[in-house]
Amino acid sequence: MTGTVLYRKYRPLHFKDVLGQEHVVTALKGAIKAGNVSHAYLFAGTRGTGKTSLARIMAREIGTSDRDLHEIDAASNRGVDDIRTLREEVHSMPFESPQKVYIIDEVHMLTKEAFNALLKTLEEPPKHVVFILATTEFEKLPDTIVSRCQSFTFKKPTLNILRDMVLRVSKAEGFTLEPASAELIALLADGSFRDTHGILQKVIASSDDKKISLAEVESITGAPRSAELIALLDAVAEHDLDGALTTVRKMAEAGADVAVMMTLFLRLLRAVLIQRTAPLFAKEVMNELSEVEQEAVLRHAQATPTHIHSKLLLRLLEAEQQIGTTLIPSLPLELALIEQCGEGGDAGSQKKLIP
Repeated sequence: MTGTVLYRKYRPLHFKDVLGQEHVVTALKGAIKAGNVSHAYLFAGTRGTGKTSLARIMAREIGTSDRDLHEIDAASNRGVDDIRTLREEVHSMPFESPQKVYIIDEVHMLTKEAFNALLKTLEEPPKHVVFILATTEFEKLPDTIVSRCQSFTFKKPTLNILRDMVLRVSKAEGFTLEPASAELIALLADGSFRDTHGILQKVIASSDDKKISLAEVESITGAPRSAELIALLDAVAEHDLDGALTTVRKMAEAGADVAVMMTLFLRLLRAVLIQRTAPLFAKEVMNELSEVEQEAVLRHAQATPTHIHSKLLLRLLEAEQQIGTTLIPSLPLELALIEQCGEGGDAGSQKKLIP
């Protein structure tokens, strides 16, 4: 491996390289082909979905050179004086391109006064200027700014897109990953291309050889082993509170990250519920699991009676929001398990357990 970080090395350079944002790419390509490029665009979406990369591609596609491409980080250039300087700069002609492009990243970080200073320029910029604003927090933007832009919402990439990317990049770097390893990396990245590359780089850098197993990924990322998660699933399904709490303790003592533990456990519970209630849709969900996980999910989906139900999932979702807020990281999960597995797990029995 070279010292270059993966997300920079494999950043898309052309429209054809962009993954998961076909609706945006199609619209931008159509506008360029028709000669109808807007004076201001707004790219909104969660972190790592490719907003800045696509903004750079857009600039290149309309013929803007690196000398005429200006990127501004609004998180560190957020004041009214910064925008006043920008307003003066936009009137200078491009060095060598038909148009200058200004990419303002994290634009929601601008102050109220800076937004007001930007309004007029954004509404009527010089003909040789195109603005591309990018934000992870669309709701913080003033309506006056949004109304002056052509807006696009970026989607989170699917698990399949991220998994395939992990397999492709690891192969290009000379490494072999088990499909389940790539699946876990994609899941932990939570819909972010950049985070996916970051986790993969961490795994590759820690590997002793060129073949990376699921166990290696679990160890490096702090994810619990599938066998432990299935043991927790079995204990919850059988209302075995001692077994459930013991399994959680063992995972925590082995170094598993509780937040990751919760994410992966919820994934299994969701699969059980969907397999039981919507078997046609479940095929897609089951493809995201390893063989041993699929077997466990099918076993519990077919079991009657069952203690795996929507109320359990809802209670664990509440606990997930509380992880990181207590001195004992696993406490929110343990309390949820006590409420759901102790003496029947119903609201009436909870009073006996928790005064």
